[in-house]
Amino acid sequence: MRVLEPLIELARGLWTTLRMMFEKPVTVQYPEQKKPVKPRFRGRHVLHRYENGLEKCIGCSLCAAACPADAIFVESSGNTDEERFSPGERYASTYQINMLRCIYCGFCEDACPTEAITLGDQYELSFTGRRQAIYPKEMLIEPVPVGGQPSPQKTEPGGFTRSVPEMKDPRD
Repeated sequence: MRVLEPLIELARGLWTTLRMMFEKPVTVQYPEQKKPVKPRFRGRHVLHRYENGLEKCIGCSLCAAACPADAIFVESSGNTDEERFSPGERYASTYQINMLRCIYCGFCEDACPTEAITLGDQYELSFTGRRQAIYPKEMLIEPVPVGGQPSPQKTEPGGFTRSVPEMKDPRD
């Protein structure tokens, strides 16, 4: 019986190959047709805005501190009522992510108190040089929503007292 065992396994493997030859192939015509990603997929980073157009990022650098690959660089500056970028005292004047270092772990999402940064569903990342792999704030921030104003905005004095919004129950 031990002599026939390798032949039986060989026949099973050949049968699987023969059976698969007659099935319809699963091919996606990639540039024209894109496969939908799963809901928990982690792709390219996105910096979000509030409905009024202000940036959610307050320049606290918690995302940079939480990043195990040291891929995020944040430099903050102060907000004024004449030039307001975010609701808090500060805003991220420089925000860069080195996509060659990023491991897409999502720790930056978890550390952000204002839910300013998320890992989106865009998976088409390509660059030909190292400098192109460093994404600045302008590439990461989402466009101004309809009805909002671009930042910086001029605001009334004392209009923004909280940099972190009231927290809601988590949604999954």
